[in-house]
Amino acid sequence: METVERRTEFVASDELPKFKLLLSCPAGLSPSEVSAVFDQKYDRIPHPDISLENTIAEMWERRVEQNPSLFNGLKFRYGGHGLDFGPDSSQKMNVRLHLGLTDYRTFVGTNLNPLWERFLVPSEDDWRRGQHTSNPLGNGAIVETSNKEVVVLQRSANVGEFPGHFVFPGGHPEPKELGIIRHQTDGSIQEMVEKRVSEEMFESIIREVVEEIGVPAATLGKPIFIGISQRALNVRPTAFFFIKCSLKSEEIHKCYSSAEDSYESTQLYTMPMSDLARITPKMPGCHQGGFALYELMVNAVKENKQSL
Repeated sequence: METVERRTEFVASDELPKFKLLLSCPAGLSPSEVSAVFDQKYDRIPHPDISLENTIAEMWERRVEQNPSLFNGLKFRYGGHGLDFGPDSSQKMNVRLHLGLTDYRTFVGTNLNPLWERFLVPSEDDWRRGQHTSNPLGNGAIVETSNKEVVVLQRSANVGEFPGHFVFPGGHPEPKELGIIRHQTDGSIQEMVEKRVSEEMFESIIREVVEEIGVPAATLGKPIFIGISQRALNVRPTAFFFIKCSLKSEEIHKCYSSAEDSYESTQLYTMPMSDLARITPKMPGCHQGGFALYELMVNAVKENKQSL
């Protein structure tokens, strides 16, 4: 069975696409099957239009005036990915994530800029098309309870993007967790750095789930990487993972009241897949893509069972 599908667009009736699946891994990939290539060649390229480039600082200054608590933290920038094929066609493919560095200021000034489309390059190649945008790699988790329901949050009015929308738990892998403040010039430790960046992709999603829904980390299974969705609006990329939780839905609801980051949301819901499908239109495009990745994974599991 083919384990990776790429660059699939999904269109609602008579509407523009809400998201694109840049990478789909229906069979799911473990940490040993996902690696990172961390290099400054995957950093953002400044736009040649100086006046457009200057709007980045202007956007940031306006946002800070509105919210003085904003902090300009470093993020990993998604610069595409590569696939490694084993000698046996039945084997899973390994994924190499191409990552650079960016920051929240540049994200606000490019992806969230009202002029964001002017930063894009006309191209069928996703990396080239977004080479002038920040494109920080977000993450999201499809958390399945022990009674086979999925956890969904409703965002609060305090968040900068999509207040009131339904989302899966998530956030970003963080360079600061690894002590990264710039690219390394010492080639002798590059392999070690890339190994830790690869691990952060999986460790960060556990942190985000624990912080946002309040469940103990010990109740969460190992994350399985299922792909990358890109929001059509401002080309925001998000990596999605599937995680099983050993708690029942009612137990998770109790944990939510003590969640560290519960201020980011107003309500936690748990629901079966059929109900989840009905609320996806009220999700940001990248999270609609996360649900599509989950559907592909579920269908792949059914097909495997039928073929046995």
